[in-house]
Amino acid sequence: MKKRMLSMVLALAMMLTLVACGGDKGKTESSSGEMSSASESVQAGESSSEKEPAKEQKTVRVAYMPNMGSASSLFTAIDQGYFDEVGLKVEVAEFEGGPAEITAMASGDIDIAQIGHGAHALCIEGQACIFQMDSTNSLADEVVANKEKGITKAEDLKGKTVAVASGTSSEVILKQILAKANMTEDDIKVVEMAVDGMTTALVAGQIDAAATWSPNTVTLKKSLGDNYVSLGSNADFADKATFPASFITTKEYAEKNKDVLVRFSAAINKAHVYREANIEEVAKSLAKHLDAPEETMVASVGEGDWATINKICGDMEAVKKVYEIQQNVFMDSGRIKEKVDPNSYVLFDVMEEGYKTFNENK
Repeated sequence: MKKRMLSMVLALAMMLTLVACGGDKGKTESSSGEMSSASESVQAGESSSEKEPAKEQKTVRVAYMPNMGSASSLFTAIDQGYFDEVGLKVEVAEFEGGPAEITAMASGDIDIAQIGHGAHALCIEGQACIFQMDSTNSLADEVVANKEKGITKAEDLKGKTVAVASGTSSEVILKQILAKANMTEDDIKVVEMAVDGMTTALVAGQIDAAATWSPNTVTLKKSLGDNYVSLGSNADFADKATFPASFITTKEYAEKNKDVLVRFSAAINKAHVYREANIEEVAKSLAKHLDAPEETMVASVGEGDWATINKICGDMEAVKKVYEIQQNVFMDSGRIKEKVDPNSYVLFDVMEEGYKTFNENK
């Protein structure tokens, strides 16, 4: 009897030891580093066989420009953990314009870039691929002048010194404003200048006007006071033109990393929804990331259409229409000589899969 009892005790002890040793195997580490037990997953209605395998974390290097239109969805996705949710680690790099970003991508320094309207012409020409729309219409670009220089309307620019950043939205808005006044760049003195440098130059009186964008326009308005005059902006052409912003990459990167782009697209779609609902909070957070005055960023919240992208992001025909209309702007200015099928430079399949992934996980 004693032997039978001893055997039972030893057997029970072995069972308890096996349970104790196997306890840690029932825990998995989430992307946030928290531990959860396998039994909790079963209680939540998820069996280990039903769970999708965790995605391998990938690092992506992303370029942006220091303004609401370029950086808001990117940093929202970072701040809210949306990239973590899809297994992406994002490293950011600041640039002054889209053409420089595309050059950096071509050399392999970055993987993805966010561009404004102007640099889309380079995508149309085959230098990069669009894989995610960021907004349907920018309202940030503007031609501004100093009244002290005798300028109150676009026609007064004749013979004046005007700063422009070639290849960017700065050049596009300048040509549009000049055309509306029946003028061309031959009627003015064009000075090539980085957009950030225009602010100092205009306030100092070194130039008479500048084709620039927000938040530089906000700073100029504050600095020039009553001498600030707007000669026109994107909003003047909103009834017949679109000025979308997009995330882009190289053809080579897209061919090797489609899954990364789909994941990135899904995170950005989620960021778009958050941005629209919390635009002032996003502006304040972005001010910290960009080391910019908070009031300047908050004053820039109207520089883009944050709502329409959330209405059309799952409709590829609607998205395609935006890029087709955009081409009219480039053709009217002579930047693009003939129409190009958007399917040749826009990765609609990535957009569609990114939207599907976003929908499944929101």
